[in-house]
Amino acid sequence: MKEQPLIELMGITKVYGKGQAALQALRGIDLSIYEGDFVAVMGPSGCGKSTCMNLLGCLDTPTSGRYLFKGIDIGDLSRNQRALLRRHYLGFVFQGFNLLSRTSAIENVELPLLYRGTPHSQRRQIASDALNAVGLAGWEHHTPAELSGGQQQRVAIARAIATSPTVLLADEPTGNLDSVRSREIMELLSTLNTDRGITVMMVTHEPDMAEYASRTVRFRDGLIASDSRGREVVQ
Repeated sequence: MKEQPLIELMGITKVYGKGQAALQALRGIDLSIYEGDFVAVMGPSGCGKSTCMNLLGCLDTPTSGRYLFKGIDIGDLSRNQRALLRRHYLGFVFQGFNLLSRTSAIENVELPLLYRGTPHSQRRQIASDALNAVGLAGWEHHTPAELSGGQQQRVAIARAIATSPTVLLADEPTGNLDSVRSREIMELLSTLNTDRGITVMMVTHEPDMAEYASRTVRFRDGLIASDSRGREVVQ
């Protein structure tokens, strides 16, 4: 019996605007993601990859088509239910780090746990463990201004994994980093994928960063142009 996809997109379209001003960002894509996948999402600017990631993260809704997460049709969920799905199953890492500038590293990591209503003492321990997991033990009380770009991205990743997400959505996670820090972040994402079993979906423009992934999905003109696992084409 074939494994059920963790994520399944079926005939997904996304249109922005109306009439002559309408922009069709996605033109009917089908995509299945399985638990434990590490997927690099690639393609030129404007090809639809960021739109797809926003839909996967329940930050936007498709114009048509179905999005199933663990077999549940996201289209049947209310806005509050989608927010709960984000809070309990998804972690987000952005190119710009998105850290609160006047807040310490550990307080930044605690933020999603605060939204969950996790008690303070438990929240502090989970955040400390997450920072330790990304190699930032001893940096808990430093603000973003006191951290390098690579360290700031590690804080952002710690914040994303503090809630033990099923899926980590990373949008150009190395875009603002030099090559050494980029490799460090990619090795960290690889470890989270292999050791913790976190499914990783990562948008990147950089082929050398995509090599860390086990699967590459390429977008072009709102469609999936190719989908390969190593050298094997995914059916």
